[in-house]
Amino acid sequence: MDSYTRRVSAAESDLPVDQRLCLALYQASHAMDATYRVLLGDSGLTYPQYTVLSVLRQDGAAPVTVVARRLGLSSNTVSPLLKRMEGRGWITRRRSGEDERAVIVDLTAEGRRLGDEVGDVPRRVTDAAGLSDAQQTDLVGTLHQLAAALRAGPAQEA
Repeated sequence: MDSYTRRVSAAESDLPVDQRLCLALYQASHAMDATYRVLLGDSGLTYPQYTVLSVLRQDGAAPVTVVARRLGLSSNTVSPLLKRMEGRGWITRRRSGEDERAVIVDLTAEGRRLGDEVGDVPRRVTDAAGLSDAQQTDLVGTLHQLAAALRAGPAQEA
């Protein structure tokens, strides 16, 4: 066992379960999921569909690989999601004219209308969490740092 593993193991085992980072993140994730489920309920969007819609609203038409990268997912994970969204009439998928291997996704008029309908969801989530804009920015930055550190940490060595 390396020193990092020993340090983390000792620190975690000394903390009560309800004071551990992993449980706090797990509970926060479930609370966030529940909040989005309520806020997106009438739209018919799932949270993963909402994130795709958000990327396309911000970036415009994009290759599947770019959408997947922006969401931190694999193309294999995003593709079935896109197929369902296309079936609902929210997006189109077409082969790129420049690279036939690339599939470009874009919002339809219905997808843009739906995006406008749920455009205030991020603000409503921030308000529900009781966070100021500065607190949200700080928290997001901290979570990005945490994710990057964990991706580079011992789990990657295994």
